Amino acid sequence: MDKFKLEILTPNGVIFNDDIISVTLPGEEGEFGVLAHHASLSTLLEAGVVDIEKEDKSIESVLINWGVVQVDEQKVIVLVEGAVAIRGDSESAIAKSLENAKKLISDIADSGPAIASVSAKIESAAKRLL
Repeated sequence: MDKFKLEILTPNGVIFNDDIISVTLPGEEGEFGVLAHHASLSTLLEAGVVDIEKEDKSIESVLINWGVVQVDEQKVIVLVEGAVAIRGDSESAIAKSLENAKKLISDIADSGPAIASVSAKIESAAKRLL
């Protein structure tokens, strides 16, 4: 399967930078997926979870608060104000990621069903890691 480069950047630095198989992003008008050779587009992103399918078929999740994405046939660049990767090699590292993700969620001004959905997704992502 073809792969492409994904970069997730915040004002504090790089959250993710690697070749991947696919990515699902929380767009302003709903979630959308990107594969290699996707048509070019730029759009706003809302608070949500970015699901990344890596070359080894594992899924990594990154919680974002808001931002923009630039997609072209070779690369996807995600620029966000805040992000937390849900990853870790131990239960304590995963717990720390979840704590940071919950803090980011609490900092988001919007509330309601969207935040409940994001919370459920990060809990699900953490369970996949355990």
